[in-house]
Amino acid sequence: MQIVRRVLLAWLVALAAGSPLARAQSYPTKPIRMIVAFAAGGSADINARIIAQQLAAELGGSVVIENRGGAGGNLGAVEVARAQPDGYTVFYATSAVALAPAVYVKPGFRPDADFAPVSLTATIPLVLVVNSAVPAKTASEFVDWVKAQGGKVNYGSSGRGALLHLAGELFLKETGLSATHVPYRGSAPAITDLLSGSTQFMFLPINEARTHVEGGGMRALAVTHEQRLPQLPHVPTMKEAFGLTTMNMGAWQGLLVPAGTPAAITTILGGALEKTLRNEALRARLTEGGSIVLGGTAKEYADYMRSEGERWAKIVQAAGIAAE
Repeated sequence: MQIVRRVLLAWLVALAAGSPLARAQSYPTKPIRMIVAFAAGGSADINARIIAQQLAAELGGSVVIENRGGAGGNLGAVEVARAQPDGYTVFYATSAVALAPAVYVKPGFRPDADFAPVSLTATIPLVLVVNSAVPAKTASEFVDWVKAQGGKVNYGSSGRGALLHLAGELFLKETGLSATHVPYRGSAPAITDLLSGSTQFMFLPINEARTHVEGGGMRALAVTHEQRLPQLPHVPTMKEAFGLTTMNMGAWQGLLVPAGTPAAITTILGGALEKTLRNEALRARLTEGGSIVLGGTAKEYADYMRSEGERWAKIVQAAGIAAE
């Protein structure tokens, strides 16, 4: 009988150790993969690496960045959506995840069903920039100049259906201007052609535009934020420059996990991320790069992602945008 009791006790201990609660209490016990759906060196990658380092310290483990670029961010999203929901694969998502269902016929995932939100992390306002050879120095001069070109103005973006493209389409719709969209495979080649004069304007995240603006290769006309930005204090908002109240936007980012991840693990991640985003040194690094630190609850993130999807679906439909 004593042997039976020992065997039963050992079995119960093993069973308890394998329970979701027990696994969550010891989480993490191995490195966490943080998938970034874009190439190294971009806005999302830079912020992800800053956040991952502090997040690892808060969790008492390690967080390893893995770049899975391609298909406008869809490849990385699909990888996370199909990953084991055990807390060891997380997604440093961007606004692309909410735009995909409107832009792509088959993106390979559903934002509201295949992921569980943890928290928003940051947003990066956009800047309307023009090639330095464009004579316009102000918003009104730019509007007059574009109209005078008779539809021969080109604007670039990081890809068809990307946020930078949709920002351009919304701008043209709201101002009644006409220009031809030129899509690129990423913002780097789009910036190269803007600097060379092949295109005349585009919207860029502030952390990608700032160096070129300060160096004189581009001129900044307005920022897509409700307030002026400390990094470019002399550049007006879209409301100040063009009278537009519909163009408050940014390239937002946040942390998602695969749907089905135990709530206990998501709670641990959320708590660690909240502490991470309160870290003053981290906030200073993100702010210096042009980001606005966000944070918030999982529900707030889910609601925001849903509202962004609905907002941009209307722009996509009105502009007749579709990607392969």
